[in-house]
Amino acid sequence: MLWLKAFHLIFMVCWFAGIFYLPRLFVNHAMVSDPATRSQLTQMERKLYRFITPFMFLTIVFGTWLASYNLDYYLQSPWFLLKLALVASLIGYHFYCGVVIKRLANNEDQRGHVFYRVFNELPVIVLFSVVILVVVKPVFF
Repeated sequence: MLWLKAFHLIFMVCWFAGIFYLPRLFVNHAMVSDPATRSQLTQMERKLYRFITPFMFLTIVFGTWLASYNLDYYLQSPWFLLKLALVASLIGYHFYCGVVIKRLANNEDQRGHVFYRVFNELPVIVLFSVVILVVVKPVFF
């Protein structure tokens, strides 16, 4: 089981590394007007998204596999259910990043760099929350 946990954590770290950097590329994309630079950023965004998507799926697979060893306990633990909700929101965030990439590539997204700076911070909040939930396992009631 320790191997499963190790791989779950490794893939989670890889996924988060990409999910932290990808919106930073959106910030840069929103700040430039030069077509060549925008094209380069579009290519970088697409490549990074394709690179980190398997890490997301592997994180989910190994996390599910880990939970399956004591599923009754986890499904009765409020901290775990909250963790699942946060992970689900992060998965939605990940796929929304794919939508943003397409919009930016087609010049259909007019949001400014300030929006993407805030957008960039959302995964940080999820990471802090999930780590605290998993390590502390707070009792809510």
